[in-house]
Amino acid sequence: MALSTVQVVDVLRAAGEPTRLRILALLAHEELAVLEICRVLDQSQPRVSRHLKLLAEAGLVERFPDGAWVFYRLVTSGEARRLVDEVLDVIEPDDPALARDAERLRTVQAERETEAGAYFARNAARWDEIRALYVADEAVEAAIRKAAGPGPFRRLVDLGSGTGRMLTLLGPQAEQALGLDLSQQMLNIARSHVGKAGLDHCELRHGDIFGTRLPDESADLVVVHQVLHYLNEPAVAVREAGRLVAAGGRLLIIDFAPHGLEHLRDEHQHRRLGFSDAEMERWLEDAGLGQIQASALPPTQAAGLTIKIWSAERAPLRKRTAA
Repeated sequence: MALSTVQVVDVLRAAGEPTRLRILALLAHEELAVLEICRVLDQSQPRVSRHLKLLAEAGLVERFPDGAWVFYRLVTSGEARRLVDEVLDVIEPDDPALARDAERLRTVQAERETEAGAYFARNAARWDEIRALYVADEAVEAAIRKAAGPGPFRRLVDLGSGTGRMLTLLGPQAEQALGLDLSQQMLNIARSHVGKAGLDHCELRHGDIFGTRLPDESADLVVVHQVLHYLNEPAVAVREAGRLVAAGGRLLIIDFAPHGLEHLRDEHQHRRLGFSDAEMERWLEDAGLGQIQASALPPTQAAGLTIKIWSAERAPLRKRTAA
């Protein structure tokens, strides 16, 4: 929908201030927590929050609380987003202020990755045990099988394979299976599990969920199991996963419903404390998928977490009718 002249002026006024422009440039990289933006800009939280409020009121950014944290991201579509992109595109690539911010952001990202990598290395051998603290595995896996369908699957892709549990669970119904993960420790354990299960057709590779380098629409079942809550840009990962789904194929996302267990951020490197149905549905639709369904599995213990399973499909190719 086109913007009125008043709306255009509001958008330009909101973006036309040095700190707010720097914030928009940062959010063009990824969604960020308020304190992370403060750290990159080296400004106080009240000042940064005031700028973010103005940007949100102008419809340039979206605010979403996540437990005790508050995250911001650029609006995903619309004329306001197009204006932001055009403004950012005309800025010199080597602008000193934005270059300095980008370098500080890389420092923040590197620290996050170091903490997460150390955590995964420490806990790779007992990953399934950690999951069992929060999940009734048997019930979840039965629900995943049901959501995936009986198969057979021409090609299964598991993004963020971890210990390979989804491959050993669904791999027997697949003609080919591929698991990607960034952690070599996880890949080593997954290879062991896949080998013991006799799944010679399952391949494991070092790969990035944000850029898999796999062909478009190349898998009829794509699974993202307990991965998104670790990611800086879960929406980008959903879009990449959706890109891989073939016509008539299906994407399964298994993760947590929104919760308030803040200690999981520090103790287990969770970046997001679950996802709402509305948020997930919007991401899946943006990925070009439909037939979206969600099911919930409540915890078996008081301190547990509710598991959500979201499924979505790419419409099958229409058969041509004889003239």
